Amino acid sequence: MNLTVFDASGNQVGSYEIDPAELAPKINRQLLHDAVVMYQANLRQGTFRTKSRAEVAGTTKKMYRQKGTGNARAGSKRSGVRRGGGHIFAKRPRDFGFRMPRKALQSATRMALAARLADDEVKLIDSLSFDSPKTSAMAATLASLGVAGQTVLVSPAKHDGNLWKSARNISGVSVAPVAELNALSILQPRTIVMTTAAIDAFREEVKRRQTGSRTRVARKQGGRSAARNRGAEAASPAGEV
Repeated sequence: MNLTVFDASGNQVGSYEIDPAELAPKINRQLLHDAVVMYQANLRQGTFRTKSRAEVAGTTKKMYRQKGTGNARAGSKRSGVRRGGGHIFAKRPRDFGFRMPRKALQSATRMALAARLADDEVKLIDSLSFDSPKTSAMAATLASLGVAGQTVLVSPAKHDGNLWKSARNISGVSVAPVAELNALSILQPRTIVMTTAAIDAFREEVKRRQTGSRTRVARKQGGRSAARNRGAEAASPAGEV
């Protein structure tokens, strides 16, 4: 697919050819769901706490005698079924965080960007740099790209302090360099604005990891073959080939 490349004024200055299958041959929706749930669970603070019947103020004296009143049997007024009593299943602070395998998260990140590219939800810009922090200039750039008022992820190739300061006061706009992208940050906003250098860096990282993976597989296979050969030599009688 060919993506249109814009400049900071919103003018078309070229095109960019990319195949989403290069990043992810297929989209595993279950993996994307699991990754998003993990990131959202890790954002939960889990600092809630409520009082049980052992912690609320009040006497433990029996409210009235067991028989003869015509009422149901009752013990302490701190019971959870009474007004002012403790919670029956009191909440306690807990950690909701968990971790998925690293390679699964890397694959989910590639699938997320491939899905956004396939849905034409990524806008490319030739360069996005500021000499000094300027929120109005950043807002004008987003307006020229037609994404003003939307939730937008701006992704440069590397961290840029002036770019981050220019966008931090705009509602719904977040900035994350390529090295900090994950499945949640890619899928959450309505539109993604990336520089051509950023998407080039992403593709290079994908190629590097794929090459490294193939190299590791080849080394493992070579090691297993060598081990089998050594075992065969040890089992062979002396003088036999």
